[in-house]
Amino acid sequence: MTPIFRFEGIYTPVVTPHFEDSSVNWDALADVIEYLIGAGVHGLISGGSTGENYAQTVEERIALARFTHDRLQGRLPLVVGTGAMLTSDSIALATGAKEIGADAILLASPPYSVPTDRENALNALAIDKAADLPVMLYNYPHRTGTMMGEEFLDRVGRSRNFCGIKESSGDINRVHLLARDYPHIQLGCGMDDQALEFFAWGAPFWVCGGSNFLPREHVALYNACVTQGNFAKGRRIMSAMMPLMRVLEQGGKFIQTIKHGVTMNGIAAGAMRAPLKGLNKDDKRALEQVVRVLKQKIADIEAEG
Repeated sequence: MTPIFRFEGIYTPVVTPHFEDSSVNWDALADVIEYLIGAGVHGLISGGSTGENYAQTVEERIALARFTHDRLQGRLPLVVGTGAMLTSDSIALATGAKEIGADAILLASPPYSVPTDRENALNALAIDKAADLPVMLYNYPHRTGTMMGEEFLDRVGRSRNFCGIKESSGDINRVHLLARDYPHIQLGCGMDDQALEFFAWGAPFWVCGGSNFLPREHVALYNACVTQGNFAKGRRIMSAMMPLMRVLEQGGKFIQTIKHGVTMNGIAAGAMRAPLKGLNKDDKRALEQVVRVLKQKIADIEAEG
């Protein structure tokens, strides 16, 4: 079955820059969007957890998505996140995405309620019906408490709109399952330190928070593995990126690290909304050192041609 939409390349879940009073810094958001377009990423996601969606109202999330869509002016595809605890909120986000002209929606399991596969599928199909847009599923059981199992995948697969999945379980056996048994649902990397393995199993896209501030380096890995099929080069780039993966995934400071990385590039990403707090001086210094080394190593690899 040919997907109705092809998710290809690096998709950046865009951060939400804030002022110190937690209001949105719209000018900085515009700068982030322009920076990502210029750096060559392939699509943007508005309203993901990297954008602090859990600390935003439905109305704020739709406003952010509308602003991003208007700023993009069709230059890149836009995916709008619909993740929420309430089905009614997810449906409101899905219909809002449809109204603003988004290209697709990102659909996660509702957190905390721990639905069965059947319940989860019915929830997803209700959101799909409201949007009638291409869907990128988001399987992240460590955050939602729910695995999108085979019964779920079989049920939602009855709608052609479900054409991609950001797989963030961390279980490499899930990569094998999805690649072998669900080829009609495009496999996407949602576990940064497994990007090489995802690409080896044919994943055509990678949703990566780190591309907010290191977009060219993430694109370099995608190009080496997917565009060029050069996994020897890909392993070298991935090896250079692994220290960043460790910084991002350890210590529960993922969003704080991403936003400091954006600020390092000269765009004021600002503070996090409560309950999160910014990085301390030692964390900032560690990230800055990792980024310096990573950039140089990947530049050297790319310069070899």
